[in-house]
Amino acid sequence: MLRSSLLTLTLSSVLVACGPKTPTAASASATASAAASSTPTASVSAAPPAPPPPTPAVRFTGGFATPESVLYDEAADRYLVSNIQGKPVDVDGNGFVSELAPDGKITSLKWLESGKNGVTLNAPKGMALAKGVLYVADLDRVRTFDGKTGAPKGEILLPDATFANDVAAGPDGKIYVSDSGMKMEGGDFKGTGSDAVWVVDNGKARPLAKSPDLGRPNGLFVDDKGVLVVTFAANELFRLDDKGARTDVTKLPKGSLDGIVALGDALLVSSWEASAIFKGKLGGSFEPVLSQLKAPADIGLDTKRSRVLVPRFLEDAVEAYDVK
Repeated sequence: MLRSSLLTLTLSSVLVACGPKTPTAASASATASAAASSTPTASVSAAPPAPPPPTPAVRFTGGFATPESVLYDEAADRYLVSNIQGKPVDVDGNGFVSELAPDGKITSLKWLESGKNGVTLNAPKGMALAKGVLYVADLDRVRTFDGKTGAPKGEILLPDATFANDVAAGPDGKIYVSDSGMKMEGGDFKGTGSDAVWVVDNGKARPLAKSPDLGRPNGLFVDDKGVLVVTFAANELFRLDDKGARTDVTKLPKGSLDGIVALGDALLVSSWEASAIFKGKLGGSFEPVLSQLKAPADIGLDTKRSRVLVPRFLEDAVEAYDVK
């Protein structure tokens, strides 16, 4: 009892010492009424509605099966689309490549079709054209075709590769290929440690850089200073020099990066995590120019019409958007 009384006394003393005395009920009511009359009523406005998804200049649908990459063939003024048709890691002989016209027509849904005319495609992804040859990434190798007729020309093995993903042609005729170093366990992707960027010169492949530290390299773009790489495991863009060293590492707002193209002196990069296409410069900041695009895979660029070409991986569609 004594301890309780002392505690009560002490607390009362502290309250008296640290603040005004407790008001009476009448004075408290008057004070509250005065405060209510002098305080303005706050208005709560609703959050602005999200902007609607962008409207494509052209949308292609009908027969696509997991479209992964779109390549603009400037010489023939056409779009080529790789279709996985199955899991992106399966050796199933189901892949095909579509040919589209920029006006919205599907010229040939299966311009290249695995199992016909000597064509083999399991899980085709990135593509590039160089000196009349079409290069297509396919798991652990790059398959080559005549760029006009589609006739098979051969293949280039990437030793120990597990997920050959993008292909880019350099101004010197060399071909660069990313290995994202992934496999599937159930419905999840797991790393294999084979992460690499390969260079193909005179039909022979060698690793330019090979390390899990590359962060599952995905989209590639080549200029006169080296090869630019975006990563699927991180939100990083960087350059590989001719020795395979990483330079100019640039962070983007979000990750799961896939395709990369150049638009003037800027870069466009697709992001699965952001459901967006980012625009920016190496070493600078990136901002979304197209949003609400779920699963934008390996984008291309129609240089004649200034349109970014977006394969909608999960929607079996291809869209073209005007960009500046």
